[in-house]
Amino acid sequence: MATARADVETGLVKGLGPMDATTLVVGSMIGSGIFIVAADIGRQVNSPGLLLMTWIATAVLTLIAAISYGELAAMMPHAGGQYVYLRESFGPLAGFLYGWTLFLVIQTGTIAAVAVAFAKFLGVFVPSISARNYVIGSGHMGVTTQQTVAILVIAALSAINARGIRTGALVQNIFTFAKTAALLGLIMLGVTIGGNPQAVTANFTDFWRNAHWDFHTIRILGVAMVGSLFSADAWNNVTFTGAEVRNPRRNLPLALGLGVAIVSALYIAANFVYLYVLPLAAIQNAPEDRVATAAAAVMLGPVAVQLMAAAIMISAFGCANGLILAGARVYFAMARDGLFFRKVATLHPRTHAPIFSLGIQGLWAMLLCLSGSYNDLLDYVIFAVLLFYILTIAGIFRLRRTRPDAERPYRALGYPVLPAFYMAAAGLIETLLLLYKPNYTWPGLIIVLLGVPVYFLWRKKEVSA
Repeated sequence: MATARADVETGLVKGLGPMDATTLVVGSMIGSGIFIVAADIGRQVNSPGLLLMTWIATAVLTLIAAISYGELAAMMPHAGGQYVYLRESFGPLAGFLYGWTLFLVIQTGTIAAVAVAFAKFLGVFVPSISARNYVIGSGHMGVTTQQTVAILVIAALSAINARGIRTGALVQNIFTFAKTAALLGLIMLGVTIGGNPQAVTANFTDFWRNAHWDFHTIRILGVAMVGSLFSADAWNNVTFTGAEVRNPRRNLPLALGLGVAIVSALYIAANFVYLYVLPLAAIQNAPEDRVATAAAAVMLGPVAVQLMAAAIMISAFGCANGLILAGARVYFAMARDGLFFRKVATLHPRTHAPIFSLGIQGLWAMLLCLSGSYNDLLDYVIFAVLLFYILTIAGIFRLRRTRPDAERPYRALGYPVLPAFYMAAAGLIETLLLLYKPNYTWPGLIIVLLGVPVYFLWRKKEVSA
């Protein structure tokens, strides 16, 4: 293994090889969503073909975005990743608004949601861990055993990552391989022994039912993709660690493309298995939306509940680790630019980990666990997440024009057609969400826009300091 060395500019350690970077992509993407969101998508599209099409469309868009980001990642392999790309493309305000929203909701809210998912499924094995059992207090003023476990998970993973990039990467590798094996095992079982004649007849006899291929179908698909897009999100987190990746000009684009391709293939195959094992009605009405558990129960019987709970716990733990590891690098980069608390730019003298960034991120995620509002917040920001993806890819076009002579070791495949296609398709989804799910869009925009006065107040404070 190559000896890790410190990045000259930041002091961060270049401890991530190509496999580490790829497992960070895969591990951050695979959380609990693939095991449950097919139920809600199925209810919205009411068609086996459209259910699968939703995941295929998500895979295509995500892969186009990833291979487009590769150009920016190779061009600017710095700590903060997407924050840096937006800053360099459209100015510090654009970068700040992304970092602000990431800290306030996107990253920390996802960490909270994934940690609570871990605790929820741990409750299958330890019934006392529940949203109804209180450690102290009760109701909105109480702390449940489920919340306590989630907080302990966030604290433990933040402490692990404070020990350095190699320790965090080791945990990421172990849990990513474990969760990928679990998901692959579910797929292989479904393909080999899970065939259910009733499900095959119900789903594949009239595969494209309720699909009329008009604007109505496009609208349904676009709105339904919220769940699949969020399940496939966080692939960009590897860019946050750009300063810590060895040979980043090669390994970052490689990790983005390969990692997203692996997860996309797994997600499409998993949904095919759901349709192969369960009639669409059973997918739509799976208890507590646990589609994977319902499918495994058909194949393996009652033991499936415990097996799938264990698989989701492994998946959630690994996902939380990747999010915690990567997210801290954004606030570290912001602090170095004078756009976050100065202390957050401090590294541990021995491990070279951004310990204060990890700490403030962990504390806010814990507070979101206690508030119980993280799921609502995540629903609100999917619009903002897509908006920042569109802006970042627009940055490729802008930088090609404003910095034509900049070194570009990797150029976006299919430029300008594929990046433009992504922007158009994601823009259509944004428009559909604005029109048909306004409750999921305006709150997210408000959260982003609240960052504008905060930015100017922060700049004023820095100037006067």
